[in-house]
Amino acid sequence: MGTALIYDEEMTKYKLLWVDPACKIEVPERLTVSHGALVRNGLTDRCICLPVREAVDAEILLVHSEEYLEAVKQTPHMTLEDLKEFTLQYGDVYFHPNIYHCAKLAVGSALQLVDSVLMGKVKNGMALVRPPGHHSMRSAANGFCVFNNVAIAAQYAKQKYGVKRILIVDWDIHHGQGVQYCFEDDPSVLYFSWHRYEHQKFWPNLKDSDYDIVGKGEGAGFNINVPWNKVGMENSDYLSVFCHLLLPIAYEFCPDLVLVCAGFDSAIGDPEGEMCATPDIFAHLTYLLMNLAEGKLCAVLEISTKRIKLSGEGNKDEAEVGEEQKSPEEKIWPEPPKRICPPVCSAVVLPDGVVCPDACERLSSSEDLGPHLLTLK
Repeated sequence: MGTALIYDEEMTKYKLLWVDPACKIEVPERLTVSHGALVRNGLTDRCICLPVREAVDAEILLVHSEEYLEAVKQTPHMTLEDLKEFTLQYGDVYFHPNIYHCAKLAVGSALQLVDSVLMGKVKNGMALVRPPGHHSMRSAANGFCVFNNVAIAAQYAKQKYGVKRILIVDWDIHHGQGVQYCFEDDPSVLYFSWHRYEHQKFWPNLKDSDYDIVGKGEGAGFNINVPWNKVGMENSDYLSVFCHLLLPIAYEFCPDLVLVCAGFDSAIGDPEGEMCATPDIFAHLTYLLMNLAEGKLCAVLEISTKRIKLSGEGNKDEAEVGEEQKSPEEKIWPEPPKRICPPVCSAVVLPDGVVCPDACERLSSSEDLGPHLLTLK
């Protein structure tokens, strides 16, 4: 079994159609740049590519209200003015005639990944999806999110496969209040989120994002918030929270499935997150999580970090992700060094009379052993 990757360019086919400073950062390139980085580094060739599919109504209704779903269904037929008016009902989100289709693909992709992992077709995987999901609530779009991809995936895993315990790890820089609200009274789902908080001054500016919000009723103790009250957190800070807080609780919880709200605006260079953790740390965190649930892990993209300028590069990357001005304090993230594979040497034993092959060097022979010992150059 290998690692699955789900991606379809169809999910890039919507964008903001009017001027809204709060929403201008949510652009199609957030998805294509992420996928392009995987291609450039040869990682897509090492993954098992799975097809996307649209979620059906019954799956979306595992988390969302029928009234909200029916309202979103009308958006493909709305005029620009109607879309603007519809958007005003919600916070920091926008709608487009194609966003309902893309949102169904995003949910369906998460469910495809859950199916493949729980059926043993793959060990783990990631779904690169758009729109993101963790801010979306039962009857409201929020924070660029239409349907709550990971929350639906968790309910789907419980309903279809009888999964008893699910750990959801949210390392996006914004609090995933939609996931928290969905499972705040459910002891079968342990939700963990770290997020920039700034004593409630950072979006979504909720008291419910603070450390003392631990769940309700039977779910009390199964909600963990780690609110960052300052910026500039580094790899060691992230690793400390995992090792000293999350993992001891997670091992006691003993999940059957791990879902990750994989938002990378918590990485170095994101203009909103303002954190200093490098990409390497997310590999370490993923590896630590893979020791849970027999390695059954599904990561679903939330908001990806705006790709910052690499040292030695021109302005092409700024053009890839929009027309925002580079701030004077923008972090420069050096291109990681290429990993050079060491030369491989192996010994072979050949019978008497066999000619030494090309690219092999005869090191020694022994009358006791009979055959000749050779090594590849």
